[in-house]
Amino acid sequence: MDTVVTIRLDKRLVRNLTQLSKRLGRTRSELIRDAIARHLSLLQFEESRARLLPVAERAGYLTDEDVFRDVT
Repeated sequence: MDTVVTIRLDKRLVRNLTQLSKRLGRTRSELIRDAIARHLSLLQFEESRARLLPVAERAGYLTDEDVFRDVT
């Protein structure tokens, strides 16, 4: 069963959300759920990266090229 969460949005954000939902043919709730899910994924990625960065640096992985060199 879904849970209802109430949030406050300023008028400009609601107007933009409403216009976009009409153009895309999706509900505002769908767009909000998608935006929250994407943002939570990004935050979790950033959190994991921050936790792993010191370990990677100690192992000599300082740049993307260092990773690609060993992965490919």
